[in-house]
Amino acid sequence: MYLNRTIDTELLAWKNSSLRKPLMLRGARQVGKTSSVKKLATYFSYFIEINFDENREYIEIFEKNLSLTELSEQLSILTNTPILPGKTLLFFDEIQSCIPAISMLRYFYEKMPDVHVIAAGSMLEFALADIPSFGVGRVRSLFMFPLSFTEFLLAHKENLLLDLLAKATVINPLPDVIHKKLILFYKKFLVIGGMPEAVSTYINTQDLLEVQRVLNDLVISVQADFAKYKKRVPSARLMEVFLAIASQNGTKFTYAYPNATLNNLQIKEALTLLKMAGLVHAVTHTAANGIPLGAETNSKKTKLLIFDTGIFQRLLGLNIADIVIRDEFDVINKGHIAELYVGLELLKVENCYQKTELYFWQRDAKNSQAEVDYVCQFNEHIVPLEVKSGTKGSMQSLYLFLKEKNISSGIRLSLENFSNIDKVDIFPIYSIQNMKDQWTSSPKIC
Repeated sequence: MYLNRTIDTELLAWKNSSLRKPLMLRGARQVGKTSSVKKLATYFSYFIEINFDENREYIEIFEKNLSLTELSEQLSILTNTPILPGKTLLFFDEIQSCIPAISMLRYFYEKMPDVHVIAAGSMLEFALADIPSFGVGRVRSLFMFPLSFTEFLLAHKENLLLDLLAKATVINPLPDVIHKKLILFYKKFLVIGGMPEAVSTYINTQDLLEVQRVLNDLVISVQADFAKYKKRVPSARLMEVFLAIASQNGTKFTYAYPNATLNNLQIKEALTLLKMAGLVHAVTHTAANGIPLGAETNSKKTKLLIFDTGIFQRLLGLNIADIVIRDEFDVINKGHIAELYVGLELLKVENCYQKTELYFWQRDAKNSQAEVDYVCQFNEHIVPLEVKSGTKGSMQSLYLFLKEKNISSGIRLSLENFSNIDKVDIFPIYSIQNMKDQWTSSPKIC
């Protein structure tokens, strides 16, 4: 069962573009890269898929220093499939196992620009780190993540619900019955997450317990993948740090976590690798005195996000009944899962052709501590976002930020319906896509 993705539109636009470059899909393992390419392949007359892990004999072909014409001829003969401009999609999967193939991508752009070429790999970032200038200006990257909440609704064929949600604003809230329906979907999404296998399992079975078994399998798969990185960092170190990140979710990551067996350098090496693998995303402190937000950061103050809420709740063994049934989450026992969800959604709603950075703000002044969960840039506007797991909670830190930075308005994300309080626009936590769309198009009337 293929789950339609918003990235499908981007891939189809790439197919039809006259300014096309070879495309490199980048993202964590099992987020749907290969499935999306195979979906795109249905628009072509011919499809050649070369998996360098499963068919290692192809690596030898790329190591022969053949011309691009000779290489194409041999690939065509071996696959018994013609490579025709505009009609054939050539897909190099697990390309990190064949460095010469990565280097060859630039020549497809220079010498065979009419041939559609896509590359992907679960450990691609490590190979690219070793050859950082492999195809600057000649290869385009596209970043993929697990399904977003919007895609989760699409998978449930809730197109009309999405249409209605897109029209809602702080001055035009949703009917309560629709709001409650979306809240239920949101809570299920927290538990299921966006990994395609987990979402597909729920749609087919409507069984959250079976989804938990699938997520357990995915966690084991992530752990098994750590063994592939052992040349860089031992897998036991990676697992220790991965679990430490999950336990510290929503707070600044500290190297002095309970039962730590690693020194700071070992932890830092593991963090770097987990980020490269797309399993962890950083939220960095910004002074937020102007744009770009990355101009004034403090890397010593960093929060770390596990790449999927479903994986996260299985790592911590959270009670899924509490998440689905209760309206107010205990942020201590629930590991700040609402804040995790918002950070991941902010990544997913951004331009898929660029790597997005996340920021938060904190003030540690004596007797006046304050923290804003996320600080975003929408066009030329700095916008603070405060996340509430339920419908209650003060906004002292948000108001302090607005005053200190001389900013006119901010956003609160919670289980409340669309509304406005003083200088704060309140968006339901499930509405991050249309929140971003509305603030980007016209921030003054949101």
